[in-house]
Amino acid sequence: MSRPPISVCIITHNEESKIRSCLEGVKWAEEIVVVDSGSTDKTVEICKEYTDKVYHRPFPGHIQQKNNALDLASHEWVLCIDADERVSRELAEEIQKELSVNNNVCAGYFLPRHTYFLGRWINHCGWYPDYKLRLFKKDLGRWGGVNPHDRVTLESGLTKNLNGDICHFSYDDVSSQLATVNKFTSIFAEQMQEEGTSFGLSSIIFRPIGRFFSMYFVKRGFLDGVPGLIISVMGSMYSFLKYAKCWEIQNTRDKDGKEG
Repeated sequence: MSRPPISVCIITHNEESKIRSCLEGVKWAEEIVVVDSGSTDKTVEICKEYTDKVYHRPFPGHIQQKNNALDLASHEWVLCIDADERVSRELAEEIQKELSVNNNVCAGYFLPRHTYFLGRWINHCGWYPDYKLRLFKKDLGRWGGVNPHDRVTLESGLTKNLNGDICHFSYDDVSSQLATVNKFTSIFAEQMQEEGTSFGLSSIIFRPIGRFFSMYFVKRGFLDGVPGLIISVMGSMYSFLKYAKCWEIQNTRDKDGKEG
């Protein structure tokens, strides 16, 4: 039985070390749409080897940019992945088989994401199975959430979990994870400031503690060895920094240089 065509949507910025593997994993799709935000390396050149639908858009934020890519897709079904992700062979086969049989049954599919970090696949800490709604009918789905933590929401329709993994190669090392934590917590704090959301001292004190306890003990991060400990500590640090930066913006931005 034939299946409906699929558009793959990817946003990029200086991803030359990872984008080829990403594209190799989805070259079976009928269309690949890439929206680049001004890469200065060979990202665009590599993408053009796989698709002629490579577009430039200034970066307005993760959510807005992913919706830009979505708007450029031609087909009813879209598969959205990040440049540091790979669609496993098992998942590719499962997607094609599923849509051949049930494309009119479900409006979207949650895909398990499996992260490779510090020399091993992370199976705990809440990192796996990290289900993401990434395959859905374009007219029913839209990216939302709070930058930089985007997520797809559907207007209506049934969803289903698939079994094949999206393989995620997010951080090269601890330093790159730390840099991402610093960057993302700043984006989060700015977003909260724009929305007028405030957080008290209790968030700075207790939420990081709760985050570590949840990741390392409740979600059994200790079973991932030293990487599990590092991930749990970084998770706690992420929680601390995002609320600390919110406090900093709300309490110091308009007071710098002024006497209290």
